[in-house]
This record gives sequence, structure tokens and C-alpha cells, in this order.
Amino acid sequence: MKDDKDKKPGNSRRKFIKQGAMASSIFIVPRHVLGGVGYVAPSDRLALAAIGAGGKGASDIKNASVNGREKVVALCDVDFSGSAKRSVENFPKAKLFDDYRVMLDKKKNIDAVTISTPDHVHGPAAKYAMERGIHVYVQKPMTHNIREARMLTEMAREKKIVTQMGNQGGSNPLLNMVQNWIDTDAVGAISKVQVWTNRPVWPQGGAMPAPDPSSKPSALNWDLWLGPAPFKEYTPNLHPFSWRGWWDYGTGALGDVGCHLIDIPFRTLGLKYPTDAECSVGSVFSQMWSPDYHPEGCPASSFITLHFDATEKSKSPIEMTWSDGGIRPSHPDIIPADHDIGGKNSANGVLIIGEKGIISTNINDSSPIMPKLYLNDGTTDFGPEIEDNEEPEYGHQRKWVDACKAGFGSEEHLGLTSSFDYAGPMTETVLMGNLAIRSYLLRRENEKNQMEFFGRKKLLWDGENMRITNLEEANQFVGRTYRDGFVV
Repeated sequence: MKDDKDKKPGNSRRKFIKQGAMASSIFIVPRHVLGGVGYVAPSDRLALAAIGAGGKGASDIKNASVNGREKVVALCDVDFSGSAKRSVENFPKAKLFDDYRVMLDKKKNIDAVTISTPDHVHGPAAKYAMERGIHVYVQKPMTHNIREARMLTEMAREKKIVTQMGNQGGSNPLLNMVQNWIDTDAVGAISKVQVWTNRPVWPQGGAMPAPDPSSKPSALNWDLWLGPAPFKEYTPNLHPFSWRGWWDYGTGALGDVGCHLIDIPFRTLGLKYPTDAECSVGSVFSQMWSPDYHPEGCPASSFITLHFDATEKSKSPIEMTWSDGGIRPSHPDIIPADHDIGGKNSANGVLIIGEKGIISTNINDSSPIMPKLYLNDGTTDFGPEIEDNEEPEYGHQRKWVDACKAGFGSEEHLGLTSSFDYAGPMTETVLMGNLAIRSYLLRRENEKNQMEFFGRKKLLWDGENMRITNLEEANQFVGRTYRDGFVV
């Protein structure tokens, strides 16, 4: 077994676990002899760590521990005075760190790590762990930009890392109903998908708060919180939540729930990279001469159109629209006026529109409801009134842990719903919307010494090569620049 003193890079607890399983077929010792009913031998326990132990990170690492079945050996957070205290209380024996790089280099017995930080740290932290042969569970969106998603997808394959993105609704069994309706051609040929959300529910679309170093909480390691982003003095309200509305750290409404909602049609229709992206935004950004023009921030609302080629499951090309900021599609005529579309109060949802009817659902959000089928002839089919969820978040973290123990390429690994082989391309699709938004805000001075927005066009996307082919300036948003020590 690998421990803190063992510095051999190829020696891992996963290898030991597999060897132990082989040995057990020769020397069989009943578990009740070793330690009673429910006893789990130490060699069977995965050594887990968390990067980001507060907020969503607290539930991610708790669910990954499977009620103590696995061992949490380390926790990393830039501020243990806030919600990360929950994880310290849950795992009092875990070693505490504020720098994930120090944790992963010092604690040599870590098998797998959950990463539940602000979006801009997902890629650097996952890369650092994967380079050391550590399995990773990464919150959505998988990465902050398209280039990172492609790189980590390829790295996971190359290094045989078991991966999972935290869009837990991908493990929701109700997805099978949607998939069956599509596979059996219930709604006929599908040509259009509409996705929407009431996000953002945080400050977004205005000026960045002014730095105020004197107000920095004493327990917060601000420099490590910034991570790969450019250095700036402590700025109130960015930590722990409002970072979502600023491009240096967050990915806006799309990054918050796009990986939940867009996942439904992307998965069930077998979509690949989009062929183009087009957007408009509704905020101060749309006013060319506004003194409140803030290209470093996400808009208060946006409308995105993506097109996809036909696939095996979607026989015709698909047009997908995304809207946020509370803008939602019109209520379809075949859905009764007193029925919600998508989720509760029609606040978030997905409509999959075919020639014979419509699928309305929201099963991947935090407040899932039944999927609903409405056909033009008046036929309907609804999912169960009460969702049967026997374990937290449909066992999304537990299934990843089981796959880590079974190994890369195992049945458990291949059965994961959001390994990077799937989550990478889907994340790239979500982030294409943000690429369109940021390109929409590009402006320059024309020959009349006037500022003009020149990125307001349909962007043609070469998915395989990760390039916009008709606006070179837009390609700057495929990746990002990094501070030293956090380069991906």
C-alpha cells in the first residue's frame, strides 16, 4: 500500500486494492471473522480527499465517503471558518490544507479527490491531481473554458483516470423515460430544443465591486482563492458566491445550471460538438455607449442559439436555444395552459420538440419533477408523481467511488453517466454559449473614431480543432491566461 513515505509514482492504492482482490481469491477469510457484520477491511477502503470542503464540496465529499465506508484522509479549503467547518466536523481525523498542490504532494496515500471549488480552479486542480494518478470527481462545469475540457478529457483517457462530473441529474433514473420516448420515436423527428433558466440569482451584469484589502476575512487565503486568475487585492462579495458573475472566476448562468439542463437533450439525442453559436444579451452590455460597459462580467440575461448535425439518435439537424435571466420560451399550444413547462413555476426547463409532440422536463435540476410527454393527438404520458431517490443525488458520487475501486475500464467505470469522455464534449457545448457571449461584447474603434461591436455575428465552430473559423478574435476565449503555478 502506498503511504506518505512512498514516493514511487507508479505505486498506488488502486493497484494494491486490485492485488488484494486477487489474493482474496486464494486466501478466503470471511468478513465476520475479521470484524463482525458490516466490517470493511482497511485495504478495501478508498483514501479520499476534498479540494473545496465547503458549500457543495461538503456534500460531495460526504456522499463520496458513503456513510463512512470510505476513508477521508485530507481536506483542502482556502477558508475553514465558513461552511467548510461542516466537513471538518464530519471528518475530524482528516488533515487540513489550504493549498491543494501541497496536499496532493504531501499526502501520498490519496486515491481519489472531489473538486468543488469556484469554476476557475476546476481545471488546474484536476490536472494537478490527474498528473499524480489520482481519480477525480469535478463539480460542474467540468472546466472554466473549452481548451481545459478537451485537455482533461484526453488526459483522463491517457492516464487511465476514473472521472465523473458533478451533474448528478445524469444519474437520475427518470432520464430513462426521456431516452425511451426518443428511442421509440414517440415525438417523431426532432428539430428543436429549448432550454431556459431563471438564473442568475446572484449579482451579475454591473460593475465589479471595488477592492478593499482591509475587509478581508482573516481566515481566508485570498491569493490561493484567486488561483489561476490575475492578481487583484481582496474584493468583497466575490467569495464565497458572487464570483459566478465574473469571467475571471465564473461561467455565469450557463456554467451554473447549463450542465444540468443541456445535459438532458445532449445525452438523450446523442449530440456532438455544435457547428455554430449565436447570441444576444439583454443588459447594460447591449448599449454601445453605456458607461456601465463591463466586458469582464457576465450579462444579466442572454439568448443563445446552437446548431448540431444529425446523429444516430437525432436523424435531423437540431437547433437548440438557451435563455437565462428569467427569459423563457412561449407556452406550447399542446401543453395545457395551467401546466408548468419544464420545472416548478416554469422557472427552469427543457422542451424537446418533435413533429408529433413535445417532451417537457427538468429532471436534472435541484428540484426535479416528472418528465412529461404531450402528443399532438392529445395523448400524454407522465413520470411518477414522487421521485424514488434511495440515496443522495442518485448515488452519483458513490458510483464514481465504486468505479475508482473497480478500476479504469471496468464495468462500473464504463457505466458512469458523466465520465470525462461524455462530460468533456458536453461541457464544451455549454461553454460555447459563453464564448458567443464574450465575442458579442468585442468592440473596437472604427475609422470614424467610434466604438463599434464587431463580434455580433453567427460564429462558425470547428469542434474537432476548437476554433472559430470566421472571427479570429473570438478564439481568445477558447482558453485563458494563467498565473504562474496554476497553468493548465
